[in-house]
Amino acid sequence: MNWITNYVRPRLNSMLGRREMPENLWIKCPETGEMVFHRDLEDNQWVIPASGYHMKISAADRLKHFFDNGVYEVLANPDVPVDPLKFRDQKKYTDRLRENKAKTGLEDSIVNALGSLEGMPIVACLHDFNFMGGSLGIAAGEAIVKGFMTAIEKNRPMVLFATSGGARMQEGILSLMQLPRTTVAVEMLKEAGLPYIVVLTNPTTGGVSASYAMLGDVHIAEPGAVIGFAGARVIEQTIREKLPEGFQRSEYLLEHGMVDMVVHRHELRPTIARLLRMLMKQPPAGLQLPAPEPAEKPADAEPAEAGTEKAPEPAEST
Repeated sequence: MNWITNYVRPRLNSMLGRREMPENLWIKCPETGEMVFHRDLEDNQWVIPASGYHMKISAADRLKHFFDNGVYEVLANPDVPVDPLKFRDQKKYTDRLRENKAKTGLEDSIVNALGSLEGMPIVACLHDFNFMGGSLGIAAGEAIVKGFMTAIEKNRPMVLFATSGGARMQEGILSLMQLPRTTVAVEMLKEAGLPYIVVLTNPTTGGVSASYAMLGDVHIAEPGAVIGFAGARVIEQTIREKLPEGFQRSEYLLEHGMVDMVVHRHELRPTIARLLRMLMKQPPAGLQLPAPEPAEKPADAEPAEAGTEKAPEPAEST
């Protein structure tokens, strides 16, 4: 069978002029079933044009659309021990890491980048769900801390895009220890007086939502994003009650005060830029404040000659 598929079929296709078509040429909308050409979807920032469904987007694609002119600088992630627990399930943890690195071209699930947003220099920290579900391990925790320390060092605000299934089980308690470490980094940024904006995307769950993802100055959610700690099925089995419709979706959380706003992906750039100007007490884009007027001199004051100073008048003797 391998001989037929690997040798005979390619030869027949080449003789007949056939070309192999990629399997992901058309992408199906999870809500409506609509088929969308992948180029059109990519140009639309991976938002289904008709339904408005926000699909998962890679860190590289998000950075390209988020920063001014798509120009940014990626920060190298710190070196950390690999597989400290020598974990193995159906395959070795090191093999899983190797596969995900080859698939995504990333060192781990976190990407830090420097760039400008409408002229304002910022630091952006992003989860990439394609790398082991955006899970949080030692490498991801170190990268997040480095992102916050870079923001403090360069005196820039931090914008974090969260999408994660939670802590990485292959690293056990060591992954859970990243929750307090990243929380301390958030507090250090706030002590420095720098803004911290969090964008919650689909999904943001587990230990990530229980730590730095819910400690921002402003929490923005993309439409339809699942945000919470435990899954809805686990909660239903625990409390033995039916959950409300739309439970843990961004719109439900907005109604109940868990997030500050729900913003379409196309509007994230201007919305975040406006918020950062407000938090940093900067004027709106394109608005120039008038220059301060010079102080008026008294009418009886005589101008001093160039290069001379007016001698003080002698005090009256009594």
